[in-house]
Amino acid sequence: MSDSPLLERLAGARVAIVGDVMLDNYVVGRVSRISDEAPVPVLLVQSERRTLGGAANVAANIAALGGKVTLVGMIGADPAANLLLDMIDALGPSVDPKLVTVRDRPTVEKTRFLGGHQQLVRVDREFAMPAAPAIEAQLIEEIEEAVASCDLVVASDYGKGVLTDNVLKALFSLCARAQRRCIVDPKRPRFADYRGATLITPNRKELSLAVGLPTETDEEAKAAASAAIAESGAAILLTRSEKGMTLYRADLPPVHLKAQTREVFDVSGAGDTVVASVALGLASGLSFEQSMRVANAAAGIVVGKLGAAVATQEELSAALKNKPIARPDARGASPLAAALQQRDQWRAEGLIVGFTNGCFDLLHSGHVSLVTQAAEACDRLIVALNSDSSVRRLKGPARPMQPLDSRAAIIGALKGVDLVVSFEEDTPLSLIEALSPDVLIKGADYNEDQVVGGDIVKARGGRVVLARLTEGQSTSALVELVQNRAS
Repeated sequence: MSDSPLLERLAGARVAIVGDVMLDNYVVGRVSRISDEAPVPVLLVQSERRTLGGAANVAANIAALGGKVTLVGMIGADPAANLLLDMIDALGPSVDPKLVTVRDRPTVEKTRFLGGHQQLVRVDREFAMPAAPAIEAQLIEEIEEAVASCDLVVASDYGKGVLTDNVLKALFSLCARAQRRCIVDPKRPRFADYRGATLITPNRKELSLAVGLPTETDEEAKAAASAAIAESGAAILLTRSEKGMTLYRADLPPVHLKAQTREVFDVSGAGDTVVASVALGLASGLSFEQSMRVANAAAGIVVGKLGAAVATQEELSAALKNKPIARPDARGASPLAAALQQRDQWRAEGLIVGFTNGCFDLLHSGHVSLVTQAAEACDRLIVALNSDSSVRRLKGPARPMQPLDSRAAIIGALKGVDLVVSFEEDTPLSLIEALSPDVLIKGADYNEDQVVGGDIVKARGGRVVLARLTEGQSTSALVELVQNRAS
């Protein structure tokens, strides 16, 4: 199986997701003492981050791999709902939200407080009761339209009130009528409630609770899965943490994949990634075994990231080829979403992140010196490049001499550069606000109070570094010299 055609097949497949959408908040900081008021750790907050959670995270994972999504669920009439809708909108036109607003219940929020890698406490805001009959009717109406226009359906059950008995019954009936396969990510303690599903994707704890059997050894897991198949009529894809995942089907031998070996940073959201990857694979016509392989690789990627995260197409392609993930700057500038995820991971690891920027057109020794000094001032260095249109506005219509992709590839190859991004504006101010570097590096031809974003970085406890200049080095001078010689 060639991996490029595999990923191409994923693109464009349409999946309907029905379930509990939520907002995940991560408050990350450092713990250095115990409170005088009570025997609890004091968290010095360093960053806060919001991600899509639950069914919305499944949608984000599918969109990241090129799929199309119709997302059915419910939200409150509150600020959290507005944030969630803005984040879904940022995923682009590949995600079509059909979310029913319920005014007497809050949007589900989970806030995790972390000291470095360690989760200290989780605070939930929710009203986890079944949707009222009038809301059920609205949900079923949206589900009917979604099922008719999709290739496959996912029921993402977090027990927050969307997938009631009536909604599940209608969902399975609509799937049967439209001949659509349905995957269930379960929360209920009885898998008989999911009769009508094609595949159920429990973890070991969920399967054990559902059938009342242990799931630690291979023999125990097989016996528990057999009981679940008999109860639900569905195949079982059991995610087994460090042991990988195993597919159980009636009258067929189990199919097992070992977990992909990599550093585990955060397992939250990995189940969503498995469901999303399997769903997209099956929706695009891949076999169960092929879809499992995609899901196993994608899960191995997201557990190395902070919080509920997604695997990109580039990352998945590298993982499927069993090669190290290429640096994101190797083929051009990284998308902002990927850069933000990388920045959050570095922050959680306690690394000092530096930021410098420029056009970097016709690389010369002055550029190399700036990058070298910038890298020495931090643990990880982000270099931001003006886009081609931005360079034209600043330097004139004849510039840049090299397009953005070429400039990004050259800068990314320099020792000390860990990430390359680009910006369309005349200054990188919005990037600095978003990426929140600890150190801002600029050439010494500026005064510290003239450095764009310096006030923002210093207000957050960071610093500005002015790098020594290399005399006689200028891209504009090089361009002029070449033009004079050519004439």
